[in-house]
Amino acid sequence: MHFVTSKRAGFVLFCMTPSGRAAIGLGEDRRVHLFERRADGAWNTLREWDGDTLSHTDLMLALGEHDEPDAPERLLELVPRV
Repeated sequence: MHFVTSKRAGFVLFCMTPSGRAAIGLGEDRRVHLFERRADGAWNTLREWDGDTLSHTDLMLALGEHDEPDAPERLLELVPRV
């Protein structure tokens, strides 16, 4: 899976999956967020953690070894435990 960099207020980095159904964000507070896009286009947080326990880079590298799942919540199965 690869990621497409975008912009989102309050985030230093915001990258979407190829389908745009999920995203990874690095907040200005160094917290990493895994999002799913709702039917109305808004982003819903699936999981959030301190970037010192699992960086956004390490997460993207881990997910990069997999195909994008059909359902964004299935990404949680691929996130290393923190």
